[in-house]
Amino acid sequence: MNIIGKKGGIMKNVVITGSTRGIGLAMAVEFLKAGCNVTLSGRGETLKPSVAELLNPYQESSQYIPCDVQKKLDLETLWNVAVQRFGEVDIWINNAGQNTPHDWIQNTDECYVCAVIATNITGMIMGSQVAAKGMLKQGHGAIYSMEGLGSNDMIQQKTILYGTTKRALTYFMKGLAKELAGTGVIAGRLSPGMMLTDFITRTPDGADAAIDTDERFRKIFNILADKPETVAAFFIPHMLRNTKNDKQISWLTGGKAAWRFMTAPLQKRRLV
Repeated sequence: MNIIGKKGGIMKNVVITGSTRGIGLAMAVEFLKAGCNVTLSGRGETLKPSVAELLNPYQESSQYIPCDVQKKLDLETLWNVAVQRFGEVDIWINNAGQNTPHDWIQNTDECYVCAVIATNITGMIMGSQVAAKGMLKQGHGAIYSMEGLGSNDMIQQKTILYGTTKRALTYFMKGLAKELAGTGVIAGRLSPGMMLTDFITRTPDGADAAIDTDERFRKIFNILADKPETVAAFFIPHMLRNTKNDKQISWLTGGKAAWRFMTAPLQKRRLV
């Protein structure tokens, strides 16, 4: 259901998993700026003070619900509380993600293997199940999942576990779109490219990631990467307007990447 919001835009009710920092939080803020209602979620019991202060102007149109995407009951609760507060869910975004230390796969501990699969694959699938069931019942809605390194089959050493989960995500979302065809519910993918967040600058154990130890990667990152706020500002209007099933909303297209490489000596972009 499209409703004209206070600022003249399309007001929708949005749920975003993993939205207490990075691109998830940036998208939440952009949706709120557009006049939408947003249910944020994360594993913490409460928001960090800095995040709560950022969201303070939007108290009437936002809420935070603790949610571990590895637990289906948490995801069902997230859906139910969002519906109780705002009436329905128009857009559901599977954004919660887990990274692994930048290391060879044979050196990656079992705890990281289990965590990245449980979050990036199982959590995304269960979130999609919950959203699809609820949206089919209400007769409409859009489900998006966040792609990443590996979604396009590109292989980067020491990140193959993460890449495997993102390749699986793309396959699943394409399949989900086929299963939802003609139902009034659509499924799509968000392709952000490289972003400057602690997701890429730090490993789960707090150690320096590739960007701090690999000069070649740092150089490429400075050419191609963007701040999450920049990417979110691009994503949100596209999601609000989109009615196409199996849509990939891509920020860093091949043409844009090629242009940045060609103009790199002139631009001298430096994020890190």
